[in-house]
Amino acid sequence: MSFIELLLLAVGLAMDAFAVSVANGMCLKRCGMREALVIGLCFGFFQAAMPVVGFLCGSLFYQQIRLVAHWIAFGLLAFLGVRMILEGIKTRRERQGEGCAVEGESLTFQLLLIQGVATSIDALVVGISLSAVQANIVSAALIIGVVTAALCFVATFMGRRFGTILNDKAELLGGIILVAIGVKILIGG
Repeated sequence: MSFIELLLLAVGLAMDAFAVSVANGMCLKRCGMREALVIGLCFGFFQAAMPVVGFLCGSLFYQQIRLVAHWIAFGLLAFLGVRMILEGIKTRRERQGEGCAVEGESLTFQLLLIQGVATSIDALVVGISLSAVQANIVSAALIIGVVTAALCFVATFMGRRFGTILNDKAELLGGIILVAIGVKILIGG
């Protein structure tokens, strides 16, 4: 995978974490520079670690699936992308007319840990796709982690200012990017 493809993949994967970071910025009772940095680093860490785990699991089976690896990568990315698009549409419908449902929450380690794991499950599956196309997992994990950390840091402050306007659009954009990368892998393979 080229650097641009990895960058787009990172942005697509980061959109769930971006949406949660926007919600954190909007809803947490205290949300300053420190909280934004912690949120960014937590999400960046999990988004970088999960593809490595998926890659290692996928590598165990690569010899058995190598002839259909591009189809598997396409299928996984398309599935995740469509799911994100549908979730963004569902979120948009549910939130019409609503404000913040958890106004005034504090950012706890447990809450951040749950958010970090929950938003990076897709990255685990993408790691399997990366093993199927024999991508450089070190570069991929670093790019995914850094992009996610930076986007989530910014998203926390954006949530303070723009709130729900950005939330569902991030999931839609992320889904479209993942489907597009899946199609590109299929065509290229």
